[in-house]
Amino acid sequence: MPLLEIDDLRVAYGKVEAVQGISFAVEAGQVVTLIGTNGAGKTSTLRALSGLLKPSAGAVRFDGERIDGLRPHQVVALGLAHSPEGRRVFPALTIEENLLLGAYLRRDGDGIDKDVARAYDMFPVLGERRGQAAGTLSGGEQQMLAMGRALMSRPRMLLLDEPSMGLSPIMTKQIMRTVETLRADGMTILLVEQNARAALALADHGHVMESGRLVLSGPGGELLHDEEVRKAYLGED
Repeated sequence: MPLLEIDDLRVAYGKVEAVQGISFAVEAGQVVTLIGTNGAGKTSTLRALSGLLKPSAGAVRFDGERIDGLRPHQVVALGLAHSPEGRRVFPALTIEENLLLGAYLRRDGDGIDKDVARAYDMFPVLGERRGQAAGTLSGGEQQMLAMGRALMSRPRMLLLDEPSMGLSPIMTKQIMRTVETLRADGMTILLVEQNARAALALADHGHVMESGRLVLSGPGGELLHDEEVRKAYLGED
C-alpha cells in the first residue's frame, strides 16, 4: 500500500479551480516530484495535503487513513510535515527557537535535543549561528532552517515546496544534496520544484502539472529525457 494516495483531488479558490481532479500515489522511501509552470496548481496541491487548504473534492489517504479535511496540526501528528514555499521562518525568533517550534507537538525533551543537534549536523551554518535572529539569515540559510524545522516533528514524509526558489546555483546544489541525503536515510519526499532538471534527476517518479491537471507522468530519468519535457521545462530546443 502506498504511503500517500491522492484520488481525484480538487482545490478551488471561489469559482476558480486550481487543482482539477488529480490522482497519484507515493510509495514509502520514494522521492516524487511535481513540476510545471507558475500557476499549474503544484503549491495548492501541497497546501491541501498538509491541511492548509480544504479540498473541494477528492480523497487523500496517508498510510491508509483519510486526512483530507484534517487541520494542519493533526496532519503533522500523523507524520506528514510541510516545508512551505517562501520558507516562512519566524524572523524575530532565533534559529534554535524556530527549530523548537517544529517540535511543538512533541514532549520527549531528550529526543528533541538530539534532533536539534541533528539539524545542526545537517546544516552546520545554523549551529554556528543558533542564537541569531532568523530574519538576518540569507535566503539559502532560511531554506535550511525551514527544512530543519519541518524535520523536527520526526515526519515519515516531507512535503518540500520550491526549496531552491531564489537561491544561487551553489546553494541550490547544496539543498538538493540535502534532499538526496534525506532520501538515503529513508525519508519519503514529495518535491515541488521550479528547477525541473534538478528535481527529475533525483526523483524516482515525476508528474508534470499544467492548469491544475496532471498531463504526463513517469520515472524521473525518463521524463528528464522526454523531448516535450525538455522543450517545455528544461529550456532545450
